[in-house]
Formats: sequence, C-alpha cells, structure tokens
Amino acid sequence: MIERITCDADLEEGMAALAAIHPHWQAIVERTGLPPLRLREGGFPGLAAIIVSQQLSVASARAVWNRFESVFLPLTPERLLAATDDDMRLSGLSRPKQRTLLALAAALAEKRFAFEMLEGATPEQVHGLMTAITGIGPWTADVYLLFCLGHRDGFAAGDLAIQEAARHAFGLGERPKPAELAAMAEAWRPWRGVAARLLWAYYAVLKRREGINA
Repeated sequence: MIERITCDADLEEGMAALAAIHPHWQAIVERTGLPPLRLREGGFPGLAAIIVSQQLSVASARAVWNRFESVFLPLTPERLLAATDDDMRLSGLSRPKQRTLLALAAALAEKRFAFEMLEGATPEQVHGLMTAITGIGPWTADVYLLFCLGHRDGFAAGDLAIQEAARHAFGLGERPKPAELAAMAEAWRPWRGVAARLLWAYYAVLKRREGINA
C-alpha cells in the first residue's frame, strides 16, 4: 500500500520532517502555516475534472466542468465514447481535451488501463501508466497522484507556480527547470507531497505580496 496524506496530522508530520532537512523549509512553514489538503475525488470523474480544468482559471474551470458534466450524464467512459458531435460541441471542450478524454475512455473500456493499477504504485510507475494514454502529460499525472491518490511522495516539478515558489524560497538565481527541481526534490523524499503543497501555499503568499513579480 502507498503512504497517503489524508489529514492535517499527516501534513504536520511532513512539515516537521522537511524543516529538519533544510532551514529554508522552516522559513516557508512560518510564512504559509498549514497548507490545504486539496484532496479530491479519484477515478474517471476525478481525472476528467483535472483534464477539463487544465490551463483555465478556477472560475472558468468550474463553469466548463459544470457544462461538460451536464452534457455527459452519467459520466462514464461508455457515455463519452458514445458522444455525438453535438454532445462535444455542447460540452464546450477544446479539441485537444476532447481527444484526451476519448483516449482515456477508450483505454478504460478496452482494459488497457484501470485506476486499480495505480493503487500501491510508486510515483514513477503512476507516471508511466498514465502518460501512456495519449494526451495525458506529466502535470496531469502529478495532480492525480497528489490530490486524487493523496500519495505522500507525489510531486509536480513541471508546475510553474511550484517552480517560482522554489526560486524565491531557496534563493535561486532563476526559475528551476523541471529536471532541476526534480533533482532538488530528491532530498525531500518521502515527503514531496507535503513539499508540493507548501510551495503552492508559498506561491499564494508571494502573489499577495506587493511588488513581487511571481
């Protein structure tokens, strides 16, 4: 079984562990306090929601999701595979997102992929299984890993907000590239899932600070 983040006590344990690893983490914790758990539904609806919301503001993502969900009831792979052109038009989804969701639905229907395969898998294995589906990239896999699976050691080295937060928090000369941030994060195992939440929370602090171009 994978180690999961399920409650505030898990976050607090991870925050204490990170603060013991590097003094910068103590400073981050003092600025952010306890970050949100951000846990969400998993399975097909959960992953579909992540795909639909990509590259959209929170408000826009909510509006598009509500529209999409109203068209596809019940929200199942079979219903999506039976979609007509009118269904897709009414859903409000971009063509790339339509293709990704159809590829996911086909992989599930054909049993080439199952969410049960992710239970007990390492972050690297989850990445491999999910990104084998056309249109699903590392960021989508990371978000599912962190918030739908609640994996304690998930991370999102490709997320721009996390990169920018790390740049400020660790005094880096420039925003780290995904591979550079992933290498940094090796030292934060097995609490990278808490590190990701803290860096997102730290980014929110930066955004609120006057004069910071974050």
